[in-house]
Amino acid sequence: MNFTAGNLNKFLFFKLPSAFWSGVRAKQIDANQCTVTVKHRWFNQNPFNSMYFAVQAMGAELTTGALVMYHIKKSGRKISMLVANNKGNFTKKATGRITFICKDGHLIEEAIQRTIATGEGQTFWMKSIGTNQEGVQVSEMDFEWSIRVK
Repeated sequence: MNFTAGNLNKFLFFKLPSAFWSGVRAKQIDANQCTVTVKHRWFNQNPFNSMYFAVQAMGAELTTGALVMYHIKKSGRKISMLVANNKGNFTKKATGRITFICKDGHLIEEAIQRTIATGEGQTFWMKSIGTNQEGVQVSEMDFEWSIRVK
């Protein structure tokens, strides 16, 4: 797959339909960062009239996971990837359009080089920040990724 926002959204439709139907959409990806948005609406709300935490987690996780997939493809090697752990902090009600950005692309290349060199699995943490339309942070999520050469 060529890594573009449009192709990531097609990937969501076929491989992660719950994220797609919840409104999660990739907007931008390059070697260093990925941006994803999701709009609060009836389908993805919680009983408190804000975005359900799991929908926020899907958007945040996509920013990190897409970067991992991007770098694995770029390496030309068969490498498995798995979320090993995650943490989330919610600081404000998520309403309107929420934008998640991960800028940790540099961490992946180092881990891929280590797993290729040693044959051992590697883990690393990546952060995704969610902000509302006013630029106010609504959530911060960290994902621990585990990668290993197949």
